[in-house]
Amino acid sequence: MRGENMKLSETNYDNAETDCCAKLDTERWDEHEFTWENKRFLKDHVRSVFHIPVNFSAVMTRDHTAIEAAEGYPSEPLWLTDEVSPWRSDVYMAVDRVIPDADMDELSGTYLTKVFEGPYRNVGKCTKSMEEYVAGKGRDVKKTYYYYATCPKCAKHYGKNHVVLFAKVD
Repeated sequence: MRGENMKLSETNYDNAETDCCAKLDTERWDEHEFTWENKRFLKDHVRSVFHIPVNFSAVMTRDHTAIEAAEGYPSEPLWLTDEVSPWRSDVYMAVDRVIPDADMDELSGTYLTKVFEGPYRNVGKCTKSMEEYVAGKGRDVKKTYYYYATCPKCAKHYGKNHVVLFAKVD
């Protein structure tokens, strides 16, 4: 684990190839189990129209600015999206400390992960496939979070669009 007071340029958030999103390490996230106890996140909200985010970039910029100012980046980047409704999503950005003046939340539990590749419009199919994967492990999905690992511009640059599904299981 890196030192406590990391800046953006010292973490895995920094990416010289695109100056934006790092290329996803699919082996790190595909078909793994994670158990979190009070994993800390900055929580924010994104407006959507039928699950298509309309202010995602502005929200991410605001949150990154707050996290960087507080020197709160963890050693590994992670942001999860909870598709609350067709009109709104909650975004959870992993942090290693409380971020001043931000809505904070903690997630606990066991999560199974699976990496999917393809256009954003396939998320429904990915969700169904994830439910089948979890059932094949003899477990039930309690909640699903989505880690959209790259923005559309970076997905085009890399030639791949990845989303990692995190299924909270019983």
